[in-house]
Amino acid sequence: MSTAVFTPKPHQLADEEDHRPRKNYLNVAFTTKSWLLTVDHKRIAILYLIAVTLFFFLGGFFAVMIRLELLTPAGDLMQSETYNKMFTMHGVMMVFFFLIPAIPAILGNFLVPIMIGARDLAFPRLNLLSWYIYMIGGLFTFAAVLLGGVDTGWTFYTPYSSTYSNTNVILTAVGVFITGFSSILTGLNFIVTIHKMRAPGLTWFRLPLFIWAHYATSLIQILGTPVVTAAIFLVALERLFHIGIFDPKLGGDPILFQHLFWFYSHPAVYIMILPAMGVISELITCFSKKKVFGYHFIAFSSVAIAVLGFLVWGHHMFTSGQSIYAGMVFSILSFLVAIPSAIKVFNWTATLYKGSVSYQAPMLYAIGFLGLFTIGGLTGLFLATLAVDVHVHDTYFVVAHFHYIMVGGTIMAYLGGIHFWWPKITGRLYPEGWARFAALVVFVGFNLTFFPQFLVGYLGMPRRYHFYPDEFQILNVMSTAGASILGVGYVIPLIYLIWSLRYGARASDNPWNATGLEWKIPSPPPPENFLKTPIVTEEAYEYTPLRPKVEEAEVV
Repeated sequence: MSTAVFTPKPHQLADEEDHRPRKNYLNVAFTTKSWLLTVDHKRIAILYLIAVTLFFFLGGFFAVMIRLELLTPAGDLMQSETYNKMFTMHGVMMVFFFLIPAIPAILGNFLVPIMIGARDLAFPRLNLLSWYIYMIGGLFTFAAVLLGGVDTGWTFYTPYSSTYSNTNVILTAVGVFITGFSSILTGLNFIVTIHKMRAPGLTWFRLPLFIWAHYATSLIQILGTPVVTAAIFLVALERLFHIGIFDPKLGGDPILFQHLFWFYSHPAVYIMILPAMGVISELITCFSKKKVFGYHFIAFSSVAIAVLGFLVWGHHMFTSGQSIYAGMVFSILSFLVAIPSAIKVFNWTATLYKGSVSYQAPMLYAIGFLGLFTIGGLTGLFLATLAVDVHVHDTYFVVAHFHYIMVGGTIMAYLGGIHFWWPKITGRLYPEGWARFAALVVFVGFNLTFFPQFLVGYLGMPRRYHFYPDEFQILNVMSTAGASILGVGYVIPLIYLIWSLRYGARASDNPWNATGLEWKIPSPPPPENFLKTPIVTEEAYEYTPLRPKVEEAEVV
């Protein structure tokens, strides 16, 4: 006698008969005060989600203005000064207020305690404080936009930023300075939580790779962020009190600022991409229904990236006049830091091999990430090569490389993660067809936007110029057309995810048949996450291997 085993499908609906309202973190209290003063990590993640989304579309508006200006070679939409403000505010908004906080502050805040079996982060009030600090910094920066913007570029290079610019440098710098403390507090909270609050049986090598990625990211946030906050503070001091720190006229050294800035800002690239790598590890193994290949290598490669990331800042300064020997050392180290990233890509690919791969929307974003991140990483090796970088430095080749990592990598992973955990966060399912369509639109729009920039940059078009030779127009028109498609691809998920909050089908506790503690609790989770502390007895990603069903041939 055989027993039939029911295996739910990826979007299996919750029991239609169970309509009883269940106490969860969303309905436990409805007042504005209950949200603005909450210490529940899940609600704080939602607060971050709303704020980060607003900053993303604000930064996107500046990107639209940049691409419209570059439609024609003559620079006839806006003046040079206005264009400088557009690309500066685009960079500041996207880097400091979207890319750095997006995955850690939203998905990390929501999932880190649940994934390790804890009821909250180690310091709940500190977590709420980090959101308020983030908002205060954002308001200062938004005020700078309203009062005329800033034109220094998001890198705030001296002595222009500290002496000569007539725009709102101080106000923007204060905003970025304040927001840095939000990043530090979040990193501190994650490190203590992961060290001290893991469930019984959840050893270091049973942790989800999402947790390893956020642990490595938190180390960078704590060690690197104070350096850039100090550098920006020194810019403000020199600007206000004319102290000779960076201005050569006052006895300062402008290259010193570049060292301080990039000592943080190259590791900041890994603050943006490491959490994305953690998301991809979860998506690849879930939608392959297969244990991740080389768990220990992926885990340790996250830590290796965090360490090596602090040793390569000089590759941003090959043309700054630093010694050729320093350039050679930074070049070699830059090649070295690519190895842990390559390990991840190869291991993800090996995980897909002979897996039971299903092409749900989150998986489409993950596969898009693999291709785009690989292109971004390989072109990074071009820029790590001294002889090549001298020619393509400060051209659109660098812009394309950076966006293949940040947009093709981080934002693809962020959208994949949002789609993957949306049923857990909201208890609702989104329309799968629209989600797949949006993923394809984003992929096509992204490549049409940024691949032509590799070509136009290699041909010699410098970045940050709003007029250019006529022969570059066709590539710039392609890029602007791609940006239009990409923008539509970002708006579509915004619409159907908001729609799903009211009209989406109810999600079961584990709609993807995934492993991990977050899928063993209700959707949406209760305020305390777990009624009693879970005990972990199995390894990470223990998916039952699928065996083909073999039928005996009928004997005639």
